[in-house]
Amino acid sequence: MFSLFKKYPKNLSSLRVDMHSHLIPGIDDGSKSLEKSMEYIRKLADLGIEKIITTPHIMGEYYPNTPEIILSGAEKVRTEIKKHGLNIEFSAAAEYYADDYFYALLDKNAPLLTLKDNLLLFEFSTFAPPPDPLGLIFRLKTLGYTPVLAHPERYVYYTDKYSVFSQMKERGCLLQVNLLSLVGHYGQFQKRLASRLLADGCIDYAGTDLHHGGHTELILKSLNNNRLGKYLDKYNFRNSSL
Repeated sequence: MFSLFKKYPKNLSSLRVDMHSHLIPGIDDGSKSLEKSMEYIRKLADLGIEKIITTPHIMGEYYPNTPEIILSGAEKVRTEIKKHGLNIEFSAAAEYYADDYFYALLDKNAPLLTLKDNLLLFEFSTFAPPPDPLGLIFRLKTLGYTPVLAHPERYVYYTDKYSVFSQMKERGCLLQVNLLSLVGHYGQFQKRLASRLLADGCIDYAGTDLHHGGHTELILKSLNNNRLGKYLDKYNFRNSSL
């Protein structure tokens, strides 16, 4: 297989696992076709990723996906990966949005998709703070899950309430940073918050949150100019345990 390692000496091999992406075609705002999914997966493989745990949105109003929909889609992608002879593992979990639909699933004790074992990826609105984030974390813990909060750096409404992240960690919540936040893709406030969380040792995992080809190009560019590589060199993420 063609490798980008010579052109891009900095790569994602230190992560080994990309645990946040949207690569099942047609079920959320991520990849639009199987062909595009394969294009993105091939680029991740060329950059040293050995395993992908893709995480489609589960969001009641917009993407009311079910485990059956997600796992069926993942199987189609795996079949295509095998067909093309790519040497990369592919599995699926979900990114649960903390909305009424999610709370209804918790009320029913419905089976939820996890990254591994009991690790459950969830997210808040990026526009308004949730009413009781610590209460939700407690509830997930009592149900037997270890919550993993997606991209906390994007919740800039907590900038002036930064201690909430320490409180989350104290209650057993793990935190995952988006790689492109570290190079300012989502904005400078998000970049500064991501850097602060990393420096304070709050971040456990890193993910691409890959939705489209623009994200792959930005990752390549940021590795090539070392804006991203310096973070991968300095911080140890727990991705390889997944």
